[in-house]
Amino acid sequence: MADSPAAAPIGKRFPPVSYVIGREKIREYARAVGETNPVHHDVATARAAGYDDLVAPPMFVVVYSSPAIEPAMFDEEIGIDFDRLVHGAQEFTWNRVLTAGEEVHTTITLDEVRTLDAANVTYYVFGAETTDSAGEVVSTGVWTNIVRGAAA
Repeated sequence: MADSPAAAPIGKRFPPVSYVIGREKIREYARAVGETNPVHHDVATARAAGYDDLVAPPMFVVVYSSPAIEPAMFDEEIGIDFDRLVHGAQEFTWNRVLTAGEEVHTTITLDEVRTLDAANVTYYVFGAETTDSAGEVVSTGVWTNIVRGAAA
């Protein structure tokens, strides 16, 4: 575990994690978030709209990038104290839609660790880059995690 947040290895890059986007996962996710557009549920409709297969909703990015962020967040060298962790924010940029059958690869980097002494919190900011099998970037993301200070 990192001796202090300041000792966390800024710039540490984690190996890419691959994920194959499946039809049923797209349908399950779309149902879970109330997405009713038929391009997320019906292959014929998606193909008629010009897609190769079912279209992953934009926030499906969390499904395929989560397996990549987990090793970074649990890395002892970074030293996040999960007893004091509060979700901060997630921000994403998409370069194109993804469809069922595609394989993507997400790489995570620890971009920033910042402590605000007055608030007694530390921000751990991770960058995510997801590429397709051709190596083209399909999405990027920023995952911000907040760790509250030590108990009095």
